[in-house]
Amino acid sequence: METSTALGEFLRNRRARLRPEDAGLTPYPNRRRVPGLRREELALLAGVSVTYYTRLEQGHSANASDGVLDALARALRLTGDERAHLYDLARPARAGRTPQDRPAKVRPATRHLIDAMPQVPAVVLDRGNDVLAWNALGHALLAGHLDPTGPERPADRPNLTRLLFLDPHTRELHARWEEDAKVAVAALRLAVGRHPQDRRLAHLVGQLAIQSPEFAALWARHPVRDCAVGSKSFRHPLVGPMELHFESLPLSDGTTHRVLLYGAAPDSPSAAALALLSRSSRDSWPTGASPSGPGGSGCPSATGRTPAAPR
Repeated sequence: METSTALGEFLRNRRARLRPEDAGLTPYPNRRRVPGLRREELALLAGVSVTYYTRLEQGHSANASDGVLDALARALRLTGDERAHLYDLARPARAGRTPQDRPAKVRPATRHLIDAMPQVPAVVLDRGNDVLAWNALGHALLAGHLDPTGPERPADRPNLTRLLFLDPHTRELHARWEEDAKVAVAALRLAVGRHPQDRRLAHLVGQLAIQSPEFAALWARHPVRDCAVGSKSFRHPLVGPMELHFESLPLSDGTTHRVLLYGAAPDSPSAAALALLSRSSRDSWPTGASPSGPGGSGCPSATGRTPAAPR
């Protein structure tokens, strides 16, 4: 995933979404051969020369100033997430460039923390959505059909994005699958822009683009969106429908890992279903195994392939 190519794709995609009328411009009288804004029109709105903008679209952005990038963001009416993505693509030296070649490790304290919340589904993820650890309820909610010890083995770690597109059980679990798929692709775009040298991310994108036409179609739209908070509707095979809110909390340990937590509104049917699932997950957890793994600090897992690693 060359950042120069990605920058051009992103700029072309976003200017294709805007009509001249939307930007306060009078369209050229002759027939338009391209949808949306032309390069000349976007250059005019951003206050740069056509030649300079063309070079940006070709990936020659090393010397682009903050003023130019801000002007393009305003002209293209980018959201805050899209503007940050534009900076990541135009300034790859500022984006995270550290490859993740070694298997990621979760600190014992983090594992103990999620195990200490038996009533809360908790999952530790890396920047590519590989599951590094989960507690019993997190496993039961998201991947009860998979081996709970998978995250202990880097080669077998499940990946939530891969499961969403390629695993039929996970697809059935998500009642609003189309919406969740769009959010997942948009978040993956952000991760790729921030970490252009991460070969595991590149492999994940390539695999999904080949094996899932739906992923390929969404990826081509170049969506960009952070998904740190929100809600999801589940159709759980054991306890039925649940409407849960979630928060993704970054860990302040020098990695790009985060803890994904789910919850339900108090005294709601979803809270009752989650409590029932919690009791069931404790009863079905592997006998003699700590939810936190070796040394009482490990975590359960599933199948999937994409080793994770610290930043």
